[in-house]
Amino acid sequence: MIAGHFGFAALVKSREPTAPLWGLMLATVWLDVAFIPFLLLHAESIQPVHPGYGGLIIHADYTHSIVGMILLGAVLGLAFLPRWGRRAATVVALVAMSHWALDLIVHRSDMPVLPGNVGNLPLLGFGLWKKPGVVAVLELGLVAVGTLLYWRAARQASITAGQSGNRAGVCAALAALSGILVLYLDYSS
Repeated sequence: MIAGHFGFAALVKSREPTAPLWGLMLATVWLDVAFIPFLLLHAESIQPVHPGYGGLIIHADYTHSIVGMILLGAVLGLAFLPRWGRRAATVVALVAMSHWALDLIVHRSDMPVLPGNVGNLPLLGFGLWKKPGVVAVLELGLVAVGTLLYWRAARQASITAGQSGNRAGVCAALAALSGILVLYLDYSS
């Protein structure tokens, strides 16, 4: 759901101008960024189920646990606090945590409550990956809505500042095209 995460970041940016777009884009995939060192250290893993879009079970017992998500979101938010202020830092932290909520919809039951699946509690996930076409439409919708709302907010900000809205259009178009390309690459693999 990479493209969908980015679409959500653009949507949030349309509502929260104090947070930098690059920070929101980072935040929306922050749990996956943190997953990489855990994967390299063999503390977390990926298990192929079938080839193609959504064909993986991700054993992210630390980064994608509820507690891990809260801690990682808080760490990223704190990193933004000195430069961007409390409001933007809070938004960045919440966007980082939103990754988990979006993943809950698509992941199979592979997301633990506690890090390392301590207590062997039931794993969470609604399993929409089993219907790749539905997930692709959902992601495309997030990209479309996010970039549209971003474009409208950026255009209005440009006009209010006495500038042309052309730059906002170019940025929104690039965001939409990038999201569609990522979705295509995910879906066609």
